[in-house]
Amino acid sequence: MNWQPELDELRRREMLARQMGGADKVKRQHDGGRLTVRERIDRLLDAGSFHEIGAIAGKAQYDEHGNLTELVPANCVIGRGAIDGRPVVVVGDDFTVRGGSADATIAEKVHLAERMANQFHLPIIRIIEGSGGGGSVKTIETSGRANLPGRVGGTQGFYLATANLGVVPVVALGLGSVAGLGAARMAASHYSVMTKTTSAMFVAGPPVVARTGEKLGKQELGGWEIQTRSGAVDHAVDTEEEAFACARRFLSYLPASVHELAARVLNNDDPNRRDERLLSIVPRDRRRVYKMRDVIESVVDAGSFFEMGRMFGRPIITGLARLDGHAVAMMAGDPYYYAGAWTAEACQKIVRFVDLAETFHLPVVYLVDCPGFEIGLQAEKSATIRHGVRAMAAVNQTTVPWCTVIVRNVFGVAGAVNVPAGRLALRYAWVSSYWGSLPLEGGIEAAYRAELDAADDPAAKLREIEERLNRLRSPFRTAETFWVEEIIDPRDTRRLICEFARLAEPLRRPEPPRFGARP
Repeated sequence: MNWQPELDELRRREMLARQMGGADKVKRQHDGGRLTVRERIDRLLDAGSFHEIGAIAGKAQYDEHGNLTELVPANCVIGRGAIDGRPVVVVGDDFTVRGGSADATIAEKVHLAERMANQFHLPIIRIIEGSGGGGSVKTIETSGRANLPGRVGGTQGFYLATANLGVVPVVALGLGSVAGLGAARMAASHYSVMTKTTSAMFVAGPPVVARTGEKLGKQELGGWEIQTRSGAVDHAVDTEEEAFACARRFLSYLPASVHELAARVLNNDDPNRRDERLLSIVPRDRRRVYKMRDVIESVVDAGSFFEMGRMFGRPIITGLARLDGHAVAMMAGDPYYYAGAWTAEACQKIVRFVDLAETFHLPVVYLVDCPGFEIGLQAEKSATIRHGVRAMAAVNQTTVPWCTVIVRNVFGVAGAVNVPAGRLALRYAWVSSYWGSLPLEGGIEAAYRAELDAADDPAAKLREIEERLNRLRSPFRTAETFWVEEIIDPRDTRRLICEFARLAEPLRRPEPPRFGARP
């Protein structure tokens, strides 16, 4: 006598679970242009690496003899797998079963996945569709009672979801309609991606919002353009396959947890490479813009720049890159938007990004073109200075190695935060650098008002004063006092920041940051 009958019963239950919500629900998922959760996991992870946990959890029906007649699996699939050979935890919503809404089983499975990532020090990828562990009004009828928010999954589950931000890399993929707690789990990530035509995200969906008088479709309320421009989601792609590729690439720059360091990869790009275009990329006319992304692509390892949050806080460019194979956090001003001035949204973006670098021990390289904070009525209405001082504090509180390259403008309070205060940071300035307490434009009229009013030709006098001050503002004069450490040929930038990455390597410490990371 052996245990084959029980093993057969286990295999039968596993087979029923793999049928998910049934053939009709799977077809509806495919007809909507979306993969099922099991197809998503298979395409995200290395082939054959997925080890599922709790596959047979769900709601079972039995006949009068106690024999299983039906098994509706929990609408959540969790387990461990590998991405490029590195172990990860994955948790995915199954929209074919009760539309991804919650019950006690899904809450327990989500908790286990988050706890497993936390205590095994493994990155976690959340595949979210539906309420992502949130509720459904039908739960009242099926359970015979109403849930007190937070009692089953909310408080404990969200505590784990946010606690992981300070321990392991967290990726969230929104691949359908994402609402409620699902939206919260999307936002509580280091990197989030949604699909453009098949997904939307909102605190509450159109039917609920309609009760407030706003009648909007899914895309109008929470489509990709809304969410990426608001900063709630980092990136949007055309297909689910692209979303999986983004997740894999993001994780490739990071360690498995704060207890490790990101690995260096083999690099065939010469660290001493010089790009002749850099000598003329910044126009002499300071009113003209240039493409900072071209500068970034020129100085990092070829093809290694991975931008994050492009549609939000657009005066600042943020992303991950490699320098001679070393992973770094790259930040740069973008003169195409407000001339690179720090807006309230740009400041929020900076805080989140430097916190990511600090959490995972990534050296920061900052290419500066910052004329100061945004000014004007809108800037005051958006509390730019409040967000600005938070960004200043975030930069100053970092402990990771820091290297700054001043490309053009450095002005005002925002410009002053070009390196963290109170510690060594390497700083270089291009010969195109231009700095001061405030730009001459607009400042001369105030400072020299009496002299201009007394002039026979105020316009000519203004030009005369401006030319005189510009000669005094030469970066070489600043270097005479050692207020700027080194002025460089722009073509030497790659060599110097690659050297910085090598110098920074032994200074990094694989340990939890001093702060608790927040979404």
